[in-house]
Amino acid sequence: MQDLHAAARRCLEATDPAEKVRLSFEAWSALGEGLLIPDPMSPPPSPIGLPGRPERPRLVPSRELAQRGLGSAEGRAALVHAIAHIEFNAIDLAWDAVYRFRGKPDAYYRDWASCANDEARHFTMLAGRLDELGHAYGDFDAHNGLWEMAEKTAHSDTARMALVPRVLEARGLDVTPGMMERLRRQNDERTVGILEVILREEVAHVAAGTRWFHWCCERDGIEPEATFAQLLNDYMNGSLRGPFNLEARREAGFSESELVWLRTLG
Repeated sequence: MQDLHAAARRCLEATDPAEKVRLSFEAWSALGEGLLIPDPMSPPPSPIGLPGRPERPRLVPSRELAQRGLGSAEGRAALVHAIAHIEFNAIDLAWDAVYRFRGKPDAYYRDWASCANDEARHFTMLAGRLDELGHAYGDFDAHNGLWEMAEKTAHSDTARMALVPRVLEARGLDVTPGMMERLRRQNDERTVGILEVILREEVAHVAAGTRWFHWCCERDGIEPEATFAQLLNDYMNGSLRGPFNLEARREAGFSESELVWLRTLG
């Protein structure tokens, strides 16, 4: 038996994307085979910092990212790169949820290790598509918004479950159908097929966030919907932008009253 938290840390610290993907696949496989366990004697987590990353892409503020149309191969490659960067970050987000938050039920660790495995597979598919388009991960600038939220919520499992899966990752549920339609107009069915897989599987990831956010709220004796709204206000000035994919969010565990509230925002 080996320690799951230590395996998660190795995945986090890997700087080479191929190595991070390989370690993620191996850890998920070992967990399924019963070779990894969340060891209660594991050393406590280190203070959060940047995870292992390659030298490129260069990270810049989101407002400085170049806007490219999808009518050119370069524009489509830039879009695929942006999504690949999100999925690369999502590998680390899932492993940090395993590494950082201790004393959870085994199902919690299975959920987030499974998510890490999915995100690693998504990144691999997108990296392959980039190669077909004549590019590689790192060829375009990117931003660090997802990990910045991980740093802000490192002290609170409740805030992490609310704001990373149910806000930032759920945004993918909202915007992916529109991206797929724009790509279809460019006859890029290859990329559309990859996004169909990602959209389907991301619903389960957001659902895991909902499930464990509710678990945290029940543990602490707090009301989930009011807590979610308060966390949005505290960390994001209450901002949540539409339009929203209400059906996908319903599948991901958003309540009917939350969906009614989202309609007022979108």
